[in-house]
Amino acid sequence: MTEQLEKTYLWDPVVRVLHWALVIAFFTAFGLGKFGPDQMTLHFYAGYAVAVIVVLRVIWGFVGFTTARFATFVKGPGKVFAYARTLPSSKPSRSYGHNPVGAIFVVGVLIVLAMQVTSGLLADPEDYVNVGPLAQYVSSDVTRKALSYHEPLSFLLLLMVIGHIGAIFWYKKRKGENLVTPMVTGYAQLPPRETPAE
Repeated sequence: MTEQLEKTYLWDPVVRVLHWALVIAFFTAFGLGKFGPDQMTLHFYAGYAVAVIVVLRVIWGFVGFTTARFATFVKGPGKVFAYARTLPSSKPSRSYGHNPVGAIFVVGVLIVLAMQVTSGLLADPEDYVNVGPLAQYVSSDVTRKALSYHEPLSFLLLLMVIGHIGAIFWYKKRKGENLVTPMVTGYAQLPPRETPAE
């Protein structure tokens, strides 16, 4: 029997715009931080963009469309492990929004991004040029520690992004689910039940 699917509204414009804006801002900040120029003004601007996106996404996680809300997609350990056991299966998950395992990634990446932004705001490389705007308000020990965390956090975020891309390919190849198109159009083909509503 063929599974009955219907076009379902899944991701609102705010989620979609913030998602793709974060992709651009993160890779811009990472590239500028890694490859220069030595004066990091543009890197700072990209970092500020990341900060704004993270703050807006957190706010939207409380007041946004149903599938954007943390209360909708963040689940307890039981549901996370139950869903994780289905991952090797070729059966499509047909999740309405973030699945319980994906929710861990969403929350995790927001936390690491916040840590990364904070470390950049507080860092002082003692070159009198590329000083974080909040470094003057904390001790030199804090600025040095922030600087020591900034680059490792950027590579942790890069690994998380690679894992995210890998998951997208896994869902496409193994489960036959396209996760990219809904993040562009807002719509996914899902079973006609429990359709998200505002």
